[in-house]
Amino acid sequence: MPTTQQKEDVRKELEREVIDPANENIQAVADLHKSAERRASPQQRAIENVTNFLGRPRFLVIILAFVAAWIAVTLLLTKLGLRDFDPPPFTWLVGILSLGALLQATMILITQNRQNTMVERRTQLDLQVSLLIDQKISKLITMVDQQRQVHPDLENGTDPQVEALKQTVDPHQSLKTLEQLLEEDNEQP
Repeated sequence: MPTTQQKEDVRKELEREVIDPANENIQAVADLHKSAERRASPQQRAIENVTNFLGRPRFLVIILAFVAAWIAVTLLLTKLGLRDFDPPPFTWLVGILSLGALLQATMILITQNRQNTMVERRTQLDLQVSLLIDQKISKLITMVDQQRQVHPDLENGTDPQVEALKQTVDPHQSLKTLEQLLEEDNEQP
């Protein structure tokens, strides 16, 4: 049977969990990120690891050192009278660098596609949360206004600003209005 101290510790921990919504939100964001990472295939993770390496200054130094070494060795072999493997204009070097650039670009696009998908999901989630917050705030305004109207010491009347704030945002109407404004803006010289 738990002791009084253990019960008190459990109660405090439960209160801390309930009272601290910031930690709950941080945990929710971390869980979403972990879920997205778990859905990535091993090939996707490998490509992203390579892309991360390609985006570092160290990779630039490696490429520059490789090119400089290639050219130096080729010119040195020619100067020593030995058969060089890629005489100027360094056709093999250009081919290798072109293939590398093609592979790099493809890996970067693959990584960006996944990141764009994740950003789109986050944007949709932000929109859903924003609409929910708007509904909650509108409900709170309505409740406070109802309290104001029934309170004997407060002036009874309507406030047009409060009436407007009670209305939730219609995303379809907002999008339509935005498109109209943007079209008007594009039509002006």
